[in-house]
Amino acid sequence: MQIDHLAISAPSLAEGAAAVEAVLGLALAAGGEHATMGTHNRLLSLGRGCYLEVIAVNPDAPAPARPRWFDLDRFDGITRLTNWVARCDDLRREVALSPPGLGRIHDLARGDYAWQMAIPDDGILPFDGCFPALIHWKGPQHPTDLLPDPGCRLRRLIVAHPQAKALAAALQGRIADARLIIEPGREPALRAELDTPHGPRVLT
Repeated sequence: MQIDHLAISAPSLAEGAAAVEAVLGLALAAGGEHATMGTHNRLLSLGRGCYLEVIAVNPDAPAPARPRWFDLDRFDGITRLTNWVARCDDLRREVALSPPGLGRIHDLARGDYAWQMAIPDDGILPFDGCFPALIHWKGPQHPTDLLPDPGCRLRRLIVAHPQAKALAAALQGRIADARLIIEPGREPALRAELDTPHGPRVLT
């Protein structure tokens, strides 16, 4: 598995995009709507195979008949990095190896993209959201194949959790990405350190 993308939750898509653009000094690209989840997003390439998304509840979409992904039904407060997503080739195998509560596999599509993703029934990922959502892209096309590349790169994703040892053990031997750092923390927290054309920037 490798880091596929970062999910930045926001009270509204416009507010979230403005907050991230202010930190990075870069414009986000258009994303799209997720009818199954009642959400929509904006995107930024972090180089081939990695990107970030600002995601929010879509007020113009019908509410889904199930909890939204990334625990967005309970989201409040300011725009912040809430989750990360890992890409894998054998999603069914990786779900079986993961902690209980990772979710069931769903087939999803939006525009030119088709993928499978494990989504928790309650919308809440294990380890208070610090365990990655797991995704498998169907077909050769990845969002970064079409996104403009503004020259922003993920240097490190730091995942802090009171049960850091258990979290690291749950991922040991399964994720080969030197950018991922798991460390003890008094509270669950994610921190993304990025290199941009304007210098280093941090998203939390």
